[in-house]
Amino acid sequence: MNENRGKPKVLELFAGAGGLALGLKMSGFDAIGLIEIDKDSCETLRKNDASWPVINEDIVELAKKNLLEEFNLKNGELDLLSGGYPCQSFSYAGEKRGLEDARGTLFYEFAIFLNQLKPKMFLAENVKGLVSHDNGETLKTMLTVFETEGYKVEYKVLNAWDYNVAQKRQRIFIIGVRNDLKESIVFQFPKPFTYKPILADVLKDVPKSVGQTYSEGKKKVMDLVPPGGCWIDLPDDIARDYMKTTYFMGGGRRGIARRLSMDEPSLTLTTAPAMKQTERCHPIETRPFTTREYARIQSFPDSWEFAGKVGSIYKQIGNAVPVNLAKAVGDEIYKALRRI
Repeated sequence: MNENRGKPKVLELFAGAGGLALGLKMSGFDAIGLIEIDKDSCETLRKNDASWPVINEDIVELAKKNLLEEFNLKNGELDLLSGGYPCQSFSYAGEKRGLEDARGTLFYEFAIFLNQLKPKMFLAENVKGLVSHDNGETLKTMLTVFETEGYKVEYKVLNAWDYNVAQKRQRIFIIGVRNDLKESIVFQFPKPFTYKPILADVLKDVPKSVGQTYSEGKKKVMDLVPPGGCWIDLPDDIARDYMKTTYFMGGGRRGIARRLSMDEPSLTLTTAPAMKQTERCHPIETRPFTTREYARIQSFPDSWEFAGKVGSIYKQIGNAVPVNLAKAVGDEIYKALRRI
């Protein structure tokens, strides 16, 4: 990429609280738009970077417009289209698995942006479960649509723990390179880092913040669980009373009454830290993680402010792409684009 052209331009869909956007900014990208329907998330984005053009709109409605005019772009000028669209079930319209098969899902809108803007590359992030969703048919449909739109596509499941994030969080990253550039743009997924952080690395001197609390009854139960333990460490009568009918179900159910340990990474953060099936109790104190601890585990800087009430903040952080993982992928995309 010619140095005189300035920073590569990215347009992000489903921007959320900005984990992916911040990681890409750290990699050297300039956002020309961040599209997000949730008002609290939009306020979060605006709080943290006044230069970001935040668009608080429904992407379904936005996709009906002339997108080149909307974003003042020429065909093929955009460097990167990014975003983590929600994974939804597809209804198959026919054997070709074309774009029409995706109608009614937000992947359809992502594909419309790709179709109209023809960016040099795209990045689509999603849950690991997409790989096996509907026996792999959903992912196959998406890849077929991307290829039909004129892109060489590859994907890989990455674990955030491999990229300086103190959390076991696996996500699929789908990367596309426009066919006319596939000889000059050579993308490689980031190699795992040497050091894999644990909670002790990120839970030092965390700024005070809002957070959920346990009821007295639940606190008494969780007080009995050692660091790294879960319901199986409870006395049997207490475990039965706490778990109710879940006690008799199959599977390990190790997320129930789970207290994390300082010498391990966090399990995947959810949108709430005290959900019974996916408990995330602080390793030392008997309480859920605070919102600032959640942010640390997702590798947001302490300076990153979140808008909204406590439940909304947990949801924004829990749904985010970990910043350091986003930067690791962004660094490789930036390198690939520089080769043009």
